[in-house]
Amino acid sequence: MKTAFLRRPGLPDLAYNRFLPRKPALPGVMFLGGFRSDRNGTKAKFLEQSCRRRGQPYVRFDYSGHGESGGRFDEGTIESWRDDALAIFDTLCKGPTVLVGSSMGGWLGLLLALQRPDRVCGFVGVAAAPDFTKEMAEKRFTAAMHEAMARDGYAEVPNDYSPEPYKITRGLIESGGRVCLLNHRHHLPVPVYLLQGKKDTEVDWHMPERIASCLDGADVHSSPPAAALPGKIRARPRHNALE
Repeated sequence: MKTAFLRRPGLPDLAYNRFLPRKPALPGVMFLGGFRSDRNGTKAKFLEQSCRRRGQPYVRFDYSGHGESGGRFDEGTIESWRDDALAIFDTLCKGPTVLVGSSMGGWLGLLLALQRPDRVCGFVGVAAAPDFTKEMAEKRFTAAMHEAMARDGYAEVPNDYSPEPYKITRGLIESGGRVCLLNHRHHLPVPVYLLQGKKDTEVDWHMPERIASCLDGADVHSSPPAAALPGKIRARPRHNALE
């Protein structure tokens, strides 16, 4: 697919790719990537191939400060990236749409679904990480990182994906705190599939239980199965989560 850009006066342009079949046979799919990832990752492209085979409309995009989109990464926040996702969704997604969110994209996807409940017909979280900024600050920040944040407005946090530490800004942490999901209940009456690996070093494998516990009205499935909420959350069926 050819790269296109969503132009927004006064805001960074957003790079995206869209597949739009002439006669869509199934609901559309929108992929939301993770923190510092882009629309050309393996999950985004694999999902595109699947949607093409099925005849499903499909959109993948870069948040501002990511990939080929405009803007600076260290000026981005959870709220600004949520607004990027809303702009893409409102402009490019026509009709019922399944949201697929990876890591941070799982958080943003849930926020989007809660704002567009009449148009989102399903949600798939791949190691979804809602509230990760809060958990990072509380559980991973050292005393030196807290001091740096207070002094400089940012802290450098080591990670498993780059030899360079992530620059985590005060704006990112504060923005995340304003849109936390896990300490509140939310009505989301759509099928929810939560895929989580037990050996994930970034997202605790019990996260699907925590997500399910804050959703009312959702038909929640998880893989691996979470045992803490009988009747509320169960193992993901063997068929593809988008069927």
